[in-house]
Amino acid sequence: MEIELDKTDRKILDLLQNDGTLSLNDLAEAVNLTTTPCWKRLKKLEEAGVIQKRVALLNPEKLDLSFTAFVLVKTSDHSHEWYSRFVSTASEFPEVMEFYRMAGEYDYMMKVLVKDMQCFDHFYKKLVNSVEGISNVTSTFAMEPLKYTTALPICSN
Repeated sequence: MEIELDKTDRKILDLLQNDGTLSLNDLAEAVNLTTTPCWKRLKKLEEAGVIQKRVALLNPEKLDLSFTAFVLVKTSDHSHEWYSRFVSTASEFPEVMEFYRMAGEYDYMMKVLVKDMQCFDHFYKKLVNSVEGISNVTSTFAMEPLKYTTALPICSN
């Protein structure tokens, strides 16, 4: 469903990205609407898939998950069957926070979050032994997070 977003819709989305716990009353007041029209806009945004879900963002360091690795994978098998098997398998690993098919030197990239190097090594071994056809894997490790956001850059035009 294609949806045209006006300034009020964008403001609602921006507010919710920063605080998903805002009450309908607070949200409506912030965008100068009464609750019923605000609720209708929210429902429209949800039905159109603009709002996919509402979640709690957890602090990984408080959960002892501070080791971030970026894993780059090459394969020589570009068949649909291999792709489907690899995507399905890699997507099942809870350590994989993000997973992309890439253009360029590497075919796939994953952002992996674990406790430490030992946990990463365990993940790495599971990954390379899970699907045949991986020809090269290289990993880089984040030293320090400098920016992290889940908020999308919503233009106000």
